[in-house]
Amino acid sequence: MSSAKIGTHNGTFHCDEVLACYLLRQLPEYKDAEIIRTRDPVELARCDIVVDVGGVYDHKQYRYDHHQRSFEETFNSLCPEKPWVTRLSSAGLVYLHFGRRILSHLTHLAQGTTQLEILYDKMYENFVEEVDAVDNGISQYDGEARYTVSTTLSTRVSHLNPWWNSDCQDTEEGFNKAIALVGAEFLDRLQYYQNAWLPARVMVESAIKTRHQVDASGEIVLLAQGGCPWKEHLFLLEKELVLDITIKFVLYPDQNGQWRVQCVPAGLNTFHNRLSLLEDWCGLRDNALSEFSGIPDCVFVHANGFIGGNKTKEGVLEMARRTLQASY
Repeated sequence: MSSAKIGTHNGTFHCDEVLACYLLRQLPEYKDAEIIRTRDPVELARCDIVVDVGGVYDHKQYRYDHHQRSFEETFNSLCPEKPWVTRLSSAGLVYLHFGRRILSHLTHLAQGTTQLEILYDKMYENFVEEVDAVDNGISQYDGEARYTVSTTLSTRVSHLNPWWNSDCQDTEEGFNKAIALVGAEFLDRLQYYQNAWLPARVMVESAIKTRHQVDASGEIVLLAQGGCPWKEHLFLLEKELVLDITIKFVLYPDQNGQWRVQCVPAGLNTFHNRLSLLEDWCGLRDNALSEFSGIPDCVFVHANGFIGGNKTKEGVLEMARRTLQASY
């Protein structure tokens, strides 16, 4: 049994210190650490590492509080090579300093590898940063919300605290449940990004590098397998590979053994396309579409022109080529 002690505050708990404690327990030196929930400075001084309490941020002393008036640190301020400017919570501080070791331990990927660094960035941007922002009261957007989101991880953690009017105000049971909840979700996302999202990047990169074998224009890529989450990878890889022309269409097989041609959107969060399928095809199906387009075996083109289908790979390729030719 480890004699290590992790210190954090007692009373009502939030998602950031729960996640910070969970993350630290993934490290060998804190695997069996006792979590001391107190605000007593004497007790905290006996802890090996302290998060979210104590009024001190000092990595050399293993102290990771963010509540002091002077604290304004972000990922970018501490690691200028990273872009995120959300004010850090205790979770973000622990992740920034220990995240690579934690992910290496959980994934068995060596530190310093490209894959681990990609996962390190992805898990901050798509998991930890939200916890930082919520704990620091940073709104996701300006203006009044159209609806309430009440199922976030931070909200579900807060629901594990005792009700204000409960006879029992002991928070220990809820805190332990919160660590299990946060840990399960962290591992779920990490396993997805390692075992599904990263392999998708490999597939998209290969498709981009061989795109001229599909069509001389270099504006059409072909994925060997459908269902692959390609959009984010495609945008990032276009920049990394410094392509001389943007990709307009992605071809892939669907679950029924037929083929799809999908337009590349102008960005991740928009329904506008770099180039939509021909407007005259939109909303047509089957024989009507095949006869009108002159392309055999057509299945459909969506009314908004962002995706189409054909029974064969050659068919979707011809649909993309015809659209490109009309745009020149």
